[in-house]
Amino acid sequence: MEKFNEKYEKCPMYYTMSILEGKWKWIILWEIYKAKVIRYNKLKDTLQPIAHKTLSHQLKELEHNKIIHREQYNQVPPKVEYSLTEEGKTLIPILELMFQWGEQHMV
Repeated sequence: MEKFNEKYEKCPMYYTMSILEGKWKWIILWEIYKAKVIRYNKLKDTLQPIAHKTLSHQLKELEHNKIIHREQYNQVPPKVEYSLTEEGKTLIPILELMFQWGEQHMV
């Protein structure tokens, strides 16, 4: 019997889902895509009722996987902006198809 972890290593779908799993990741990417560059507080306000801990964790995972870029400006008050990386931009066609599917199937 194949181990579960081996599936992640061998199957592109499992790999993709391991990078992009989570309730909020796709909508986080959509909002960053629409804004091009977005500050943390604006993103959090847009995604209400997301919890700070959840947003922070999902952003860290997306950054770790090189899907988004985090730019921190050392000023008072601190300023942090997020944008899609080149790798993240390869997801735009999928995001647009998801949006179109939703438009066509919303009741």
